[in-house]
Amino acid sequence: MTMVQMQSRPTGTVPVTRTVADAMEAAGPQVCDDMTVEVALSVMASARTGHLLVCDDDGVCTGLLTRAQLSAVRDSSVYTDRVQLRDILVDPRPFTSPMTTMAEAEQSMRYRRLDALPVVDEHGNALGVLALTR
Repeated sequence: MTMVQMQSRPTGTVPVTRTVADAMEAAGPQVCDDMTVEVALSVMASARTGHLLVCDDDGVCTGLLTRAQLSAVRDSSVYTDRVQLRDILVDPRPFTSPMTTMAEAEQSMRYRRLDALPVVDEHGNALGVLALTR
């Protein structure tokens, strides 16, 4: 006869809620908003990334730009080599907190049709990026 040892299990287990902090990627390249589009595209190519976090002179994240957005600006008829990133961030992307639940962040990204969402601290400094996986 073999003895079986029984362990009690809690009857009301609480599900663990994942937050953005659990799923975000490192911030990656951060560039100043006075950088030109051409230089930003070069930085993006060198870093082999599809997006750049744009910050102001104080290091506060002001938005996120994708390669597609930068290429569209560069290919437009009004483009000059003096166009700076701050000139094209007229509608900054929304940001999220690392404490936001994944369900809330996913819903926000789906609603706004975003591929990536900057994650910032309470002072606006970039902590990372929540990106859709393909």
